Amino acid sequence: MTDNQWNQLLKVVNGETSIPLPVGFIIDSPWLPNWAGIKILDYFSSDELWFNANKKAIDTFPSCMFLPGFWSEFGMCTEPSAFGAPIRFPVNEFPHAFPCIESVEMIDSLKRPQPEIDGLLPFVLNRLKLNRSRIEAIGHSIRFSVSRGPLNIAAHLMGTTEFLMAMMTDHDRIHRLLQLITDFLIEWHDLQKKTFDSIDGILVLDDLIGFIGTDQFVEFALPYLKALYNRNALVKFLHNDAQWQSSIEFLPEIGINLFNMAFDASINDLKAKTDNKVTMLGNIPPRDILAKGSQDSIRNAVVGLIESLTDKSHVILSCGGGMPPEVTTQQIQAFIEAAANIG
Repeated sequence: MTDNQWNQLLKVVNGETSIPLPVGFIIDSPWLPNWAGIKILDYFSSDELWFNANKKAIDTFPSCMFLPGFWSEFGMCTEPSAFGAPIRFPVNEFPHAFPCIESVEMIDSLKRPQPEIDGLLPFVLNRLKLNRSRIEAIGHSIRFSVSRGPLNIAAHLMGTTEFLMAMMTDHDRIHRLLQLITDFLIEWHDLQKKTFDSIDGILVLDDLIGFIGTDQFVEFALPYLKALYNRNALVKFLHNDAQWQSSIEFLPEIGINLFNMAFDASINDLKAKTDNKVTMLGNIPPRDILAKGSQDSIRNAVVGLIESLTDKSHVILSCGGGMPPEVTTQQIQAFIEAAANIG
């Protein structure tokens, strides 16, 4: 993000209303490589291709915030790989992490990884180190430390069904697992912040919190998210594009001030349930409108979203979730133009 974009983000998070409303998208490997004309594996394995793909996005859409910006990542594989999860990288499909905890008893002997040396984490960090001068030379900075969330990682290590079942049958071991993952994530975010003094935001992505009810969220997610977000950061950003009902009212308590949600939630309702303390990043349908819709349908959706807002503070226009695959340049331009014109 540029200094101007970062300052604009801070203003919106602090409650200042910007007209026209700003536009921002989470972009990463599901969309960026193929849009830039390269294979997903090439994007992961070449610094040059990774940098050029990100630069193409910011050059093509200079008025748009891309979050977190120059994201060094390996899909869902990054953090699970540090725990020893087997990972698979097809040439032009999304990478996948496979479970490595075959029984809940294995949790008893699980060791906390070291972010400096374990799994893919050193490669994530080193890519940013090697490219920092080039990123800053074009007016951008590394603003966020980033990770998947505790429940998301646990589900990858155990398997989603197995993890959710164990939450009901073996509370103590699941708490031990989540505490171990959270301690690891705190160290991982601290390392990113220590390495890049430009970081003043945290982004955590955890859809698994949308798979559980309120009671389970309070027991198995709330304490660990509070510990993870308990840091000095101006922007505390959460992505969850699964169900939001069980977690939404707790976002201010956790300290979250920026939220990217699914498309089937009313921003007015989300703002009401968080006492308008959380900036909402969303939320036209990502697949059916942004990826599959005509430019006119995208414009209509953006205008409809803006006109539906009862309060235009604490809003950044986006889709409900990250940028989906196969969205074209023209479709994104239609979104940005609609937002600018309605302003």
